[in-house]
Amino acid sequence: MINTKQLVALLVIFGLIATCPFWIVSPSTLNTVIAILYIALLGQAWNILGGYGGQFSFGHAAFFGTGAYTVAVLQIQFGINPWLGMVAGGLLAMAVALFVGFASFRYGLRGSYFALVTLAFAEVLRILSNSVGFTGGGVGILIPLDRDIANMQFADNRGYFWLIWTLCLACFLTVWWLGRSRFGAWLMAVRDNEDAARALGVDVFKTKMGAVALSGFFSGLAGVFYAQFYLYLDPLIAYGSAISIESLLVPIIGGMGTLFGPLIGAAVIHTLSEVTRHNIGDVPGVALAIYGVLLIVIVMFLPRGLISIFSVARRVFSKRRPANA
Repeated sequence: MINTKQLVALLVIFGLIATCPFWIVSPSTLNTVIAILYIALLGQAWNILGGYGGQFSFGHAAFFGTGAYTVAVLQIQFGINPWLGMVAGGLLAMAVALFVGFASFRYGLRGSYFALVTLAFAEVLRILSNSVGFTGGGVGILIPLDRDIANMQFADNRGYFWLIWTLCLACFLTVWWLGRSRFGAWLMAVRDNEDAARALGVDVFKTKMGAVALSGFFSGLAGVFYAQFYLYLDPLIAYGSAISIESLLVPIIGGMGTLFGPLIGAAVIHTLSEVTRHNIGDVPGVALAIYGVLLIVIVMFLPRGLISIFSVARRVFSKRRPANA
């Protein structure tokens, strides 16, 4: 029953978001909605592995950057259509995620050890992309501007809105499915107590591998969207720490292991980023400092994320209602 209510709420929320292109006139405002959906996709991809699986990753940029570079390189070097490149980007990012997962989970790495391994893989890929020629090295890679839907480039931002809306909805529906599936139950059992889950017959290794595969796939799709939206990549953008930090901050601030937490976290983080940029400017390090302060506040006072405010409000309202009746 709870999962059905969540599905209805999810479809209503995304239905309301879908109306944005019809009443938002300002391109910059629509860009804000696009950015929030993009960040929500990135955060929800991390949430599958970190929130539902309990496997904290500090290097999700490894999957994001792989998806981004795949679509760009295939399009420029081999003339492959970016719509096909999007599928290839997601699958190759999944393959990288499976490799990282196998190298970690096969030997029992978890907790801080797994987090450091993912960080190391992202850094290795950043160095490699900075060294090889087909990625453009440190100069980066520029995707030629050709406004055609066949090239995944649209005449206005409404096309990009529908693309990221679709990708984001697919990811959120996948997470909703996790909340009601047997695989999702195994995954959350592993998160809560890995040894107890194994004792109950859960294949811990396969469950973790399934989670990292899903997480890597959707992170790769976020990278594909970034490449096609901004039409430029370099190693620091694709594999830098900023992407990894943003990926984990969004669900932690919004609410890890929840369906709507990453959407709330994305809205808060992007709004805070825009307010900071408007009032302070692009001063290096300021945004990260503010994110750090926000993270400390959330961990201290709302350890379950901002979404827990709704639970508290519901409990308070339910307690007061009989007295007012």
